[in-house]
Amino acid sequence: MNERYRFFSFLISSIILFAGICRSQTGLDHLLLKNYRPVSIYKIPYTVIKKARYPVLDMHSHPFYISSEKELDHWVKLMDSVGIRKTVILTMDWGEKFDSLAHFFSKYRDRFILYCGFDYTGYDKPGYDPTAVKELEKCYKEGSRGVGELGDKGKGLYFCYPPAYGMHIADPRLDPLLDECAKLKMPISIHLGEPQWFYEPMDSTNDGVMNAYNWRLDNQKEILTLDQELNHFARAVARHPMTIFITCHLANQVTDLAKLAKLFDKYPNLYADLGARYGEIASIPGYAKAFFEKYQDRIVYGTDNSPTLAMYQSTFTILETRDEQFYNFDFGYHWPLYGLRLSNASLKRIFWDNAEKVLKMQDQEGQHK
Repeated sequence: MNERYRFFSFLISSIILFAGICRSQTGLDHLLLKNYRPVSIYKIPYTVIKKARYPVLDMHSHPFYISSEKELDHWVKLMDSVGIRKTVILTMDWGEKFDSLAHFFSKYRDRFILYCGFDYTGYDKPGYDPTAVKELEKCYKEGSRGVGELGDKGKGLYFCYPPAYGMHIADPRLDPLLDECAKLKMPISIHLGEPQWFYEPMDSTNDGVMNAYNWRLDNQKEILTLDQELNHFARAVARHPMTIFITCHLANQVTDLAKLAKLFDKYPNLYADLGARYGEIASIPGYAKAFFEKYQDRIVYGTDNSPTLAMYQSTFTILETRDEQFYNFDFGYHWPLYGLRLSNASLKRIFWDNAEKVLKMQDQEGQHK
């Protein structure tokens, strides 16, 4: 009897233990952040904006989103369907690479505006810049109407080949190039650092860790902080008042828009694009709306994402509606999003007017053709 009792006791204990293990493995203890996909259960409206309220000029896209003429044709049809009249292609290239891209997009030269990159060859040797200036002039003749996307995540400019590590945008070696951009009326789009989450410890206190981890900068040595990046940039903007600067992604100041506001107040030659920062601004709709309304003449629409119907429409939903508690995991974050419901005046300026002013499109189109 005792043996039978011990056997059944062991069997029951084993079953309970096994059930507990199975339950914990399928429960929250084993839920991975990468698999977290919350679904809102609020019974509230969600608005799909099929076409932007006003004509749109997308100031931030890239050529690597497509690879064939067929895909280019599809892109143009998609632009037509959602109200994108023109798209700026930030090629980051110069020389033969830029020439090739200019030829590729020439089929729709009335729909795409190409930017080139700076040639950093020999930047670390005496006498740098005369050849780079000539290359910039050559790119202009081949159709470039701006420069970008320049990029610096703390180690120097590197969104081009060869990279220029150790040289930041305020470096005196770049002065001739920045002055030439003013002469040619070529605005400069530049990426500075990353949002502050990327510099914070990748732990449970970081509410942006799901997006930040893949692009983390907290483990990088000898890089500028985000504030240092902004200070370098401000010096360049101040030293070249005739050059138009467009800081990409709202200067990555989405966690502290007051810092960008100070630059707007101080430098009339500074603009900012919205590219790839919709998930961040849609989490603080009240504050972001007030900021956008105040600086509606300094912000331009941009996407910086693969051109898809859902992508374009989600940006319109965020900017045009007052929708609440919706998710878009393409933006990389886990938090709910909210519409800003910008005024018609702000939407018109952000979608088109500011970009048209920056590009001086009537003159540029005449020269381009």
